[in-house]
This record gives sequence, C-alpha cells and structure tokens, in this order.
Amino acid sequence: MDSTYFHFLDYAVYGTAVLVMLIGFYGAMVKKSLLKIVIGLSVIDSGLNLLIVAIGYYKGGTAPIFSPGFLEHFKSVSKMVDPVPQALVLTAIVIGFGVTAVALALVIRLYRHHGTLNIDEIKNLKW
Repeated sequence: MDSTYFHFLDYAVYGTAVLVMLIGFYGAMVKKSLLKIVIGLSVIDSGLNLLIVAIGYYKGGTAPIFSPGFLEHFKSVSKMVDPVPQALVLTAIVIGFGVTAVALALVIRLYRHHGTLNIDEIKNLKW
C-alpha cells in the first residue's frame, strides 16, 4: 500500500479522537441535565484515551516483551512500541470509571433530594 494511505489513517485517528472530545465537551457545556453532563465528561475521557494511544502508536512496532531470545535480536529494540502511553491509558480508564461512578452516585443523591436533574432548577432551589 501507499505510504500516504497510512499517513491519512494516522490523521483520521487523531481527528476522530479530537471529534469525540469535542462531542463530549459540547455535552458537558451545553446540556442542562446532570446525567448528560456526566456522560459528556466520560466521552471526553474516552476521546483523550484514544488520542494518547494513537500518539503512542508506532507503525510496524512490536510488543515490548523481553523474551529469552531477545538478546539475539537486539536490533529490534528500535522497533518496540513505547509501553508508557498504554500503561497511562489503562490507569486512566480505571480512574475514569471510578470518577464516573462517584459522579453518578452524586447525581442519584441530588435527584432523590431535589426531584430533578435540571441544573437550572437545582441552582434556583435553596437548601
């Protein structure tokens, strides 16, 4: 295949990640429902994870696993994929899941207390 095709795919992944983040940003900033705001923040998190993985990708790279025959093929070190972005994204997924769970728990408590999820109505109520 043509090398420009691969460059197009790289930029398509970056563009998709940015588009997902923008959709999440729109949901978090424009919507009035707390549930939609939490979902928007989760979508931003997913787009950011996709962007970090896409940046850490190395075309033609191999897994960073040291096997018994690794020293014989020491030249393959330059073709290894950097494991740090993958580890960061894995950690970010777990942290994002926890933050979303806590945020949804707070949304449930607010709904039980106020009877609504609309930010404008909650903002106008007095404690």
